[in-house]
Amino acid sequence: MTAQASAVLLAGTLVACGSSGPAGGGGGGDTAQVWALQDTVLNPIEESSVERFNASSESGDAELATFGNDPYKQRLRVALGSPEAPDVFFNWGGGNLKEYVDAGRVEDLTPLLEENPELRDSFLPSVLEAAQLDGRYYGVPMRGVQPVAMFYNEEVLDAAGVQVPQTWGELLAVVDALEAQGVTPIALAGSQSWTELMWLEYLLDRVGGPEVFQAIRDGEPGAWEQPAVLEALTMIRDLVDRGAFGEDFASVGYDVGGASTILAQGDAGLHLMGSWEYVNQLGQSPEFVESGNLGWAPFPAVEGGAGNPTNVVGNPTNFYSVVADSDQKETALEYVTTALNDEQYVSDLVAAGDVPAVAGVRDQLEQAENAEYTTWIYDLVEAAPNFQLSWDQDLPAEVATQMLTELQRLFLGEQTPQGFVDAMSAA
Repeated sequence: MTAQASAVLLAGTLVACGSSGPAGGGGGGDTAQVWALQDTVLNPIEESSVERFNASSESGDAELATFGNDPYKQRLRVALGSPEAPDVFFNWGGGNLKEYVDAGRVEDLTPLLEENPELRDSFLPSVLEAAQLDGRYYGVPMRGVQPVAMFYNEEVLDAAGVQVPQTWGELLAVVDALEAQGVTPIALAGSQSWTELMWLEYLLDRVGGPEVFQAIRDGEPGAWEQPAVLEALTMIRDLVDRGAFGEDFASVGYDVGGASTILAQGDAGLHLMGSWEYVNQLGQSPEFVESGNLGWAPFPAVEGGAGNPTNVVGNPTNFYSVVADSDQKETALEYVTTALNDEQYVSDLVAAGDVPAVAGVRDQLEQAENAEYTTWIYDLVEAAPNFQLSWDQDLPAEVATQMLTELQRLFLGEQTPQGFVDAMSAA
């Protein structure tokens, strides 16, 4: 926090930053309220951005207020239907944003982006599109990209005489070779179903292309019954039955570093995880990273699949959106269209280890720490025709909860691929 940071309240309530406006956020008089999530690394950068904006703004001042993750979601849902709504709010795009767009609570930014193509073109297209609904834009990227990638232990793969798999057939061969060596082929924190979801997200994309999930997200009749869904689920069961994740994956956690440690200690060869895995390994197993044995690669292509093998899944980024009936709309619009591709803001994100969703930032990444990894992540996302938001963020909450439950049952052998399809079709 900067010297102007004011208050921290416990029990998941508001952390207010800035010197003007009420501590509660929303209804901030002549000041545009900007709501975001708490983050000890990124909040000071966001606060500095607000301060620079206030020093040069022609329309008014802004004020940042930050919240814990779960309290934020509930507070935002309540606030957007009340006079206490913020003027700018943090979100994940996709279905998470759609709820508010459908309710008429979010400003359509399409005309503004069309009138300012230099602003639109300053962001990576596949990321910007994650805040596009029905061909209209409702958000602007404000943090770094977080695609899911295949991490691996090079020493383990070398010992088994295999290379990083580039196709599904090669992946199955690697699984068989590692199992024959007595090594768990793929580390999986199976006690948390969101880690398993990454496998289904990528497989459905590779088998059927992004249009298959789009039909599911749009709630089209029979969407879960599309052949590609059953095929992807069947491929997952084949992996489990081959012993790809070992016998104890259901008891492995991610938050306590279980799967990451299994990879770092050489007890597994592969680990499918979000891009934050690199930072976690730096913190938990720095010697593993320093040894050069930690590697990363795209998810394998599926032979004969309709999906583009350069598509990625994960968290495209986080977005700022503007409330449609904001009393400070002019200031809010000025902030989201001038502050988020600001040179200093982007440089601060890079210095913090983020990979901003900004076009042309690769040169900066090359000069920063861990450049080999961050430039690879940037190139992966820049080349992606489609960046699919994690399904548990993109689907309505009730549907996402049931999906995760049925998926975990599938991995455990308590549900069949067809049973999963039937359950979700009836949801």
